[in-house]
Amino acid sequence: MKGMVVKTMGAVLLMSLAGCQTAYYGAMEKIGIDKRDILVDRVEDVRDSQKDSQEEFQTAYQRLVVLTDFDGGDYEDIYNDLNGDYQNSKAAAERVSKKIDNVEEVANDLFDEWEDELDQYTNSKLRRASEDKLNATKRQFSQMLRSMHQAESKMAPVLATLNDNVLYLKHNLNAAAVSAIKGEFASLRTDISGLINEMSEAIKESDEFIATLQQ
Repeated sequence: MKGMVVKTMGAVLLMSLAGCQTAYYGAMEKIGIDKRDILVDRVEDVRDSQKDSQEEFQTAYQRLVVLTDFDGGDYEDIYNDLNGDYQNSKAAAERVSKKIDNVEEVANDLFDEWEDELDQYTNSKLRRASEDKLNATKRQFSQMLRSMHQAESKMAPVLATLNDNVLYLKHNLNAAAVSAIKGEFASLRTDISGLINEMSEAIKESDEFIATLQQ
């Protein structure tokens, strides 16, 4: 009985969310903004969040370069700076993930609507042209989304390693601690550099997809 109640509540929640989304689309269409415009806006949001995240990870990378050559100073300042880099990078990564989810949601709704509208055509030539455009847009979207997720997947392990180093320094604020994890710093720098490159590729894919939708 309890399981049935949970399932019923879940179904009601999904219907409520779907209703809210439909109402949102309806309200936007009344002011001349359709799903295509919303998708462009959300892809731009992901792209901008990726750029922000890139900057945060780049700051962390530069900090690690400095720490690798560290030779004395205030160890508490080292910890505070690196912890700040970690917290900022983590927050930026979370924003990217949330915005990617938003992109997937509106893209699925747009493609569903587009497919449904194919049945409304009476002109077979125009229908084929629209279907070809839909399929091409889907392929490009899938490629962009794959690039987004590839960059996203590299953020978690980088953040985990960065957090390990931050935690180690937190309880070992001395020269020996810094020296002990310098090897980790070098490896982490390589990982961050790779992540930044992946994000650059994802940003490029986003720009190309936006340009396609705006044609």
